[in-house]
Amino acid sequence: MACEPAPCTVKSPVTLQVGDVRTELGRSGVVVIDVLLPHSQAIDLQEIVFKNYYTAFLTMRVQRRSSADGGNESPSKWVTCLRNYCLMPNPHTEEGSQEYFSLSRHQMLCDVDRVAALRLILRQPSPVWLHFTIEELQLFPAGQKSPQKGFPAWLSHTAPQEQPTNLHDELPDADKVSSELQQMWVLTEMLQASQPAAQIGRFDVDGCPPGLEVDLVPKS
Repeated sequence: MACEPAPCTVKSPVTLQVGDVRTELGRSGVVVIDVLLPHSQAIDLQEIVFKNYYTAFLTMRVQRRSSADGGNESPSKWVTCLRNYCLMPNPHTEEGSQEYFSLSRHQMLCDVDRVAALRLILRQPSPVWLHFTIEELQLFPAGQKSPQKGFPAWLSHTAPQEQPTNLHDELPDADKVSSELQQMWVLTEMLQASQPAAQIGRFDVDGCPPGLEVDLVPKS
């Protein structure tokens, strides 16, 4: 039987902004994408497949349906099932930036049965890439397996499914880094533009006879 992804609605990406939203300095390096299942439907999630587009890290949250008193079903609170999953080994280089990825339920941090909605939180701390997202997103329910799409070879050598628990102790906050790096880039451009074109030459010194000048470059 052919593999059929579950029907879902992928909302447009929402870019989080900090400070002045009219400038690039307001970029936070974070994009949020909501994925909704049809009304009153839920799936036992087996696998999620997508194509990356310059996203460095992926966090995924799910909203599951639970049976309340009286037999009625209502969505539960959001829970994190994937945290800071690395899609690009180095955010500043191209590797992994446009690859296909497959994430299965055994890689999740929590139960992914009866999922009614997903929230994908994309992070790109590097100021090199101004735009990032994920494309061709598909959800496969339990009992089905997605067709292979040539996933990146480096993934098979990545041991942890998520970053180490002490990663935040080793790395600064990605949002702050993204903002500060872009400000540094702007300051660098301003400094380069304001440097004088004339070179320092020879100068007369008060009290020297005419024709005698002092060279500011020391002689060896």
